[in-house]
Amino acid sequence: MASRGYDMTPTMYSPDGRIYQVEYAIETVKRGTLAIGVSSKEGVVIAVEEKPRALQTANITQKIFQVDRHIGVAAAGYIPDARIQVDNARFFSQGNRITYDEPVEVETVAKYLADQCHQFTQYSGVRPYGVALIIAGVDIKGEGVYVTDPSGTFVPYSAVAIGAGADDVNEFLEKQYKPDMSLDDAAALAVAAINLKDEVKGPESVRMAKVTSKDRTVQNVSGADIEAHMQASSKFSK
Repeated sequence: MASRGYDMTPTMYSPDGRIYQVEYAIETVKRGTLAIGVSSKEGVVIAVEEKPRALQTANITQKIFQVDRHIGVAAAGYIPDARIQVDNARFFSQGNRITYDEPVEVETVAKYLADQCHQFTQYSGVRPYGVALIIAGVDIKGEGVYVTDPSGTFVPYSAVAIGAGADDVNEFLEKQYKPDMSLDDAAALAVAAINLKDEVKGPESVRMAKVTSKDRTVQNVSGADIEAHMQASSKFSK
């Protein structure tokens, strides 16, 4: 085995400077279904690919969460880990509001979650979180989209994808994204990115939420609106 026992704890470096448990966690993220975050001049959009079962309750998403009134999260990877991180972020956001009497900034939440991830790479007897998160929202500084990963890194983006096939989707986003696009165009771009592969997914396989710059409130996007965005996504050539 290449790791030769160096993967027994996240506190141990291999001779070539690798932390195998962190790499295993990142591999878990790559096996998760796609999650997309797109920022626009009118707000932010987060969207995920979901594969609901026939008898699953409709309009309930397992991979999009609300942290605060103005911040949403999309996850790729091991979703139970995402729920724990989201709960931590909610407590943190509420504490910030009580202490400072103002909404927490999106970047502050992203940094807090990244710090939590990093903690789990420094102690024996724990494993790194097996999930990456897109934290998106609108605060006093404007629209923000950040990604955290199991290593404890957090990076701001204008548009980003995480999960299975994210490399190809990110290349697509780099070609198609425009800073001055509307919120509807951002939503259509997110749907086009999820449907980048040959097999086109219907609106029932896409979940989406948005935060507008005007209202600064997380809103779930209805199936009818997702279908309209799906039709509009044809303008983004593959």
